[in-house]
Amino acid sequence: MAKSGSLKSTLAVSLNNYLDAGAIVAGASGVTLWQNYLGLSEMHLGWLNALSANALGAAIGAIIGGFLADKFGRKFIFTYNLLVYMTGVLIVMFAMNFPMLLAGFLVTGISVGIGVPASWTYISESSEVNNRGRNICISQMSWGVGPMVILLFGMLLAPGGYFYAPVESLAHSIVGADAPLAAVEVFSSRVVFFTLFVVAFIAWNLQRQLEESAEFLASQAAEAERTANKAKDQSGIVDNIKLLFTNRIAVKTVAFLAAIYLTWNLVASVMGFFMPHIYETAGGLSNEAANMLSCISWVFVVVTTFIISFFVDKVAHRFFYVFGLAAALTAWILIIGGGVSTIAGIWVFTILWGVNNGSSVQVFYALWGSELFPAKFRAGAQGLMFFIVRGLSAVWGLVFTFIYGDNGEGFTLAAYCMVALLLTSLIIGLIGMPNTRGKSLDQITKERYGDNI
Repeated sequence: MAKSGSLKSTLAVSLNNYLDAGAIVAGASGVTLWQNYLGLSEMHLGWLNALSANALGAAIGAIIGGFLADKFGRKFIFTYNLLVYMTGVLIVMFAMNFPMLLAGFLVTGISVGIGVPASWTYISESSEVNNRGRNICISQMSWGVGPMVILLFGMLLAPGGYFYAPVESLAHSIVGADAPLAAVEVFSSRVVFFTLFVVAFIAWNLQRQLEESAEFLASQAAEAERTANKAKDQSGIVDNIKLLFTNRIAVKTVAFLAAIYLTWNLVASVMGFFMPHIYETAGGLSNEAANMLSCISWVFVVVTTFIISFFVDKVAHRFFYVFGLAAALTAWILIIGGGVSTIAGIWVFTILWGVNNGSSVQVFYALWGSELFPAKFRAGAQGLMFFIVRGLSAVWGLVFTFIYGDNGEGFTLAAYCMVALLLTSLIIGLIGMPNTRGKSLDQITKERYGDNI
């Protein structure tokens, strides 16, 4: 594929990352409005988080979507999956009760999970050898743009925001002039979800025009030749699952990648929820200022990833991996030392956490996860790992809340837990880091699995 074609397909597929992160942030930014509108309890909110794109919804979708992408192709996922996403978003937009809202979160989350393995796999398979890291970084940038834009929309459209007046007028025209205040205010969240629907519709139209991955077609042709004399049911999803779980190299690779991604993501997932709280409690900022700084942090994510994209295929991966985790560790050590009690400290923390997310473990998990497995179960392996990580992150969210306490009395202990997790990700990554830079996917597969996989 030509360089321009590689970049074009990467941009189209990267919109899935925007929709992934955007769905998580859209749900979080409007959850108080939905709580007021529907009279939800903390248990209701817990279910919304557990079944959303941030946790089990995406986990369930990933393990399904990964193996479907290996069986029916990457284009199959792109052709149909975002229709599911748009359906979930529409259910949220028109939700009138908790079951509707929960169903919308769940359907959207499942779609997010289905799309992730196919997206990272397709980007890697459609990239040139010397642009594979760059294209994964572009995908990561989209993951940063999503929260940045949705947070901005959330602030502008929320009650008291600069553009709340048109939202209020729209709400009154639909639900009536005498509608309860909570029923009117929740329309700001409905409009935010509508922006996700628009982006999903654009992404769907772009992605369904993409050609199937050449790597996948070649793998299918080779598999058909190998199984020509076998019964028809000897090849397919079940076969790939068996091979993934019985191949020693594949199992070790799953363990390595899941370990580095899980330990980092346990911290990142909590930060997605508690970052504004840190600004408000430790930094003494207002809620509006806290949300604005959270948005600014995502700006640093995008800028850092953009810079790294020019060098990731030329400089040893070890450098950027250590760089990102060093920034994350410094940020949390700063919190433990009380460094965010000043404006200068708050800005240093914001920049460091943004830099970490820009040069994050997730970049290399996405890159190595799409490089270190053969094409026949490449997406399935990623789906399995994503299932493990998002599922355990949901459990960790409950554990962290217990450690943190009702009033933040366990915050210091929680911070030490974060440092320990980040150090674990750093150590395991340095020990098991693969040398894939400058190698084709076919070359990497033959080096790791031989010619008969």
